[in-house]
Amino acid sequence: MRPQQQQHFTTFDGVELFYRYWPAVTETPRGAVVMFHRGHEHSERMAHLVDELELTDFAFFAWDARGHGNSPGERGYSPGLDASVRDVDDFIRHIQTIHGIAVTDIAVLAQSVGAVLVSTWLHDYAPTIRCQVLASPAFKVKLYVPFAIPGLKLLQRLRGHFYVNSYVKAKLLTHDPERVASFDNDPLVSRAISVKILIQLFEAGKRVVTDAGAITTPTQLLISGSDWVVHHPPQHRFYENLSSPIKERHVLDGFFHDTLGERDRAQATSRIRDFIERCFAVPQQSPSLLNADQVGYTRAEVDRLETPLPALSLRRAWWSLTRAGLRLGGRLSEGVRLGHQTGFDSGTTLDYVYRNQPQGRGAIGRWVDRGYLESIGWQGIRQRKKHIEELLNQAMTRLNEQHVPIHLVDIAAGHGRYVIDALQAAEPRPQSALLRDYDVENVTAGQAMIQAAGLDDIARFEQGDAFDRDSLSSITPAPSLAIVSGLYELFTDNACVRRSLAGLGDAVEPGGYLVYTGQPWHPQLEFIARALTSHRGGQAWVMRRRSQAELDQLVAEAGFEKIEQRIDEWGIFTVSLARKVGH
Repeated sequence: MRPQQQQHFTTFDGVELFYRYWPAVTETPRGAVVMFHRGHEHSERMAHLVDELELTDFAFFAWDARGHGNSPGERGYSPGLDASVRDVDDFIRHIQTIHGIAVTDIAVLAQSVGAVLVSTWLHDYAPTIRCQVLASPAFKVKLYVPFAIPGLKLLQRLRGHFYVNSYVKAKLLTHDPERVASFDNDPLVSRAISVKILIQLFEAGKRVVTDAGAITTPTQLLISGSDWVVHHPPQHRFYENLSSPIKERHVLDGFFHDTLGERDRAQATSRIRDFIERCFAVPQQSPSLLNADQVGYTRAEVDRLETPLPALSLRRAWWSLTRAGLRLGGRLSEGVRLGHQTGFDSGTTLDYVYRNQPQGRGAIGRWVDRGYLESIGWQGIRQRKKHIEELLNQAMTRLNEQHVPIHLVDIAAGHGRYVIDALQAAEPRPQSALLRDYDVENVTAGQAMIQAAGLDDIARFEQGDAFDRDSLSSITPAPSLAIVSGLYELFTDNACVRRSLAGLGDAVEPGGYLVYTGQPWHPQLEFIARALTSHRGGQAWVMRRRSQAELDQLVAEAGFEKIEQRIDEWGIFTVSLARKVGH
């Protein structure tokens, strides 16, 4: 057996997670295989794969997820599925930093719940790993109780935080008697799972399956033919929706859920070995997404949303009633009224959402406005603001430590509340801060906010076109920190985005930073397109989502390399920090 080391890494919130490390046998490793266990289990139950896969020139890693195995925390608990997905990102970054293995030389091997974490990570963070192998991903667990998820959601509201125990017996996981016995007698196996995590697992699985087109990573999917634990159809839909140019699917007849621990698992390990070898036999290549606005699944989505519904269809009648309801809501709710007046994507509307203080006609109006402000999209917007402020602070700290003057520019700031709040809390303050916007009313409101905050000694607001490359290139002083927030999400075409980013690439010197936002997914796209209007002359607000992979490629083309990312718990809005690389 290959010798292993037991180590720890620190997560974003300071938790020390346990992992196992098996160095490559050869002197010149080709890469690494990072393994993620299924729910209730831990890394030791995947240790047998290190030798069985016979990939001697690869290092192997396997973690104990928080709340599992030797890692700390309540058994079966995580603060949220988004926290566990961020743990995956932290683990990969740790392997890069401490073990010196490039992300492009990493393959991931994940099973069941681990496969959902990994596929969500690939969707939301778009890392450029070499390939992934997913075994029996738990996109939809068989709960065997009618309306189980709605019932658990209701109980969670009534009871708060609580757990349920797995009903699955070991003999329904594998035909291997040794694996059955070891599962039953393993003190580190925990049958409990937080109801919150179970619900979020279901929601993340549905989102990733539906939007698997965002994933371009070479993928091998192993499906257990006689799985008592998870449903098959979502696994097949996930595979069919993948945009990966290299993908393969294998249904292993008679296999139970523990695909990688089955009695006849050599059928699986031989396929895994062959797939990883083939992926590492050629240089890592990611398909170009720079023209995804012209051809691709999000382009097709926009075309559907822009197509008028049949005149006599029920859906058209439904959306007509929805718009009428919103007009009525605008007579009661201040937020809805502002949306109709200035556009639901305007700087004025966003500033109102940031303030988050319900206003309207009487108690009923304020109640309607509270419901409006608590919509999932606006909750995501407020979380995005927090993430922007966090990464702005990180960028300013980095520049200060590098003894680089901090000259900040936001090229489309709206009213600028998120920048102004960040500047007020900044220590030390930037040498200068330039906020720009195309809308004169936003400029006026933003300049007033700067003065009210007492920042007019370092900050100013001016009118400017965020898509004019020459204008951006000539900004003085040359910015060492640039911000573009909530802008590119409003424009379908990539040509204008590429011009804008090229201007920022011209303006920001090597070593400077860019904070940029994205919207890889939204659960209310049709509602927004059919019922809400934009700031551009009252037109329908039809958005084209950019996958994180597409957005990162656009940023990279301008000379920036992403180094940090944040995303809200719903997977809607991302905020990323990139560093300008040298020529």
